[in-house]
Amino acid sequence: MGLFNRKTSDTTPAAPRTVDPALAALTGKYTIDPAHSSIGFTVRHAMVTNVRGTFSDHEGTLHLDGADPSRSAALIDVKIASIDTGIGDRDGHLRSGDFFDAETFPVMSFRSTTAEQLGGEKYRISGDLTIKDVTRPLSIDLEFNGAATDVYGNERVGFEGSAEILRSDWGLTWNAALETGGVMVSDRVKLNFDISAIKQAA
Repeated sequence: MGLFNRKTSDTTPAAPRTVDPALAALTGKYTIDPAHSSIGFTVRHAMVTNVRGTFSDHEGTLHLDGADPSRSAALIDVKIASIDTGIGDRDGHLRSGDFFDAETFPVMSFRSTTAEQLGGEKYRISGDLTIKDVTRPLSIDLEFNGAATDVYGNERVGFEGSAEILRSDWGLTWNAALETGGVMVSDRVKLNFDISAIKQAA
């Protein structure tokens, strides 16, 4: 079941699209359920291990258009102060001016602009990621996990996905040299998304 438009050749006319009734039934606005969703990251530490963290305070909406999937969209806001790597001192450093400067720039945001189907249930959604005062393009590879009605009667959809960024592109440049060579924190960061969203009443 495709949620987004399938990419076609620039020189080949698109075949007439038949709307899948099951897909059309998903059309609507959805609110991300933070209690059943996770937005996190993985970054190499001291050249040898990975540090994983999450942002516990986030909100967002999805608009799915089953009749015209190319008009689907996503909006996510993340509270930087909610960062959690399991070590309080490290979290405090990440909130500080050396990294996110959470007091001055409290929100990280993503606004989608386009989406395409890569094959099967795999998609790529692209848009603008803003961290601190820097906005740059970001593409997120996603997998649609399906739709279901939960025990409370809520209609849900689920996605999981990831993206890789260079944190220096967003001005997150703090680092420290290691005596053995290399640096304390990798520039490359993997972003992880596990999203459950609830359909809003019409």
